[in-house]
Amino acid sequence: MDVASPQTVDIRSADGPMPAQLWHPPAGSGPAVVVFQEIFGVTDYIRRRCADLARLGYVVCAPEIYWRLGEIRIEDGPDAMTEAMAALRRLDWPAAVRDGVAALEHVRGLIEVTGPVALLGFCFGGGLAFNVAADDAPDALVSYYGSALPTLLDRAPDVTAPSLHHFGLADSFIPAEVVDQIRDAVTRSAQARFETYDGAGHAFDNPNPMFHHPAASAAAWGVTTRFLAEILGAPSPDAGW
Repeated sequence: MDVASPQTVDIRSADGPMPAQLWHPPAGSGPAVVVFQEIFGVTDYIRRRCADLARLGYVVCAPEIYWRLGEIRIEDGPDAMTEAMAALRRLDWPAAVRDGVAALEHVRGLIEVTGPVALLGFCFGGGLAFNVAADDAPDALVSYYGSALPTLLDRAPDVTAPSLHHFGLADSFIPAEVVDQIRDAVTRSAQARFETYDGAGHAFDNPNPMFHHPAASAAAWGVTTRFLAEILGAPSPDAGW
């Protein structure tokens, strides 16, 4: 099975069908991860990360959270950041959270999902995943530099799943003192892990040269995959582990 080629599916939402991309692991079934996009949408970068997870044995779903805006993805270019920030300003956050919950429920109901279901989000998606985890009850949460977390700390007690949080200490969008506040709030749960990376800025996992920090990206991904294997159950060797 070619995990790099996802299936396009529709997820039922309160306002109509939400498009999503669905990857199957080599074995065809397994535990699952719902991946929430950066502010740029379900870009080639997000799709590559989803394929990485599928190769490890997970069913992976990436909902197109910008579907109501008519903006599916914003690829690299000189105006990408401006376009992405404009899309984010137009986004209805409560509706996006409801969409995230709908995606989680959809994945739980898939016949090929035979184990626990985690949420994983990057930047905008890291905050969205956190909010969805507070509203629902995934089996695990991984949040990469969740940009909305500073405004969601009152929801930290509602996140009961084991969680993993990644932040760069050179993040110009989330200063180190704010990272400390986030750490204090989320680690009140004994099930939370908090990882920081010296010299890494915002979106350090994104391969775009303006964001990428190779050492932090590799280290964080290693921690992420080990965490998911521990919480969701390591897929069997014949599932591409």
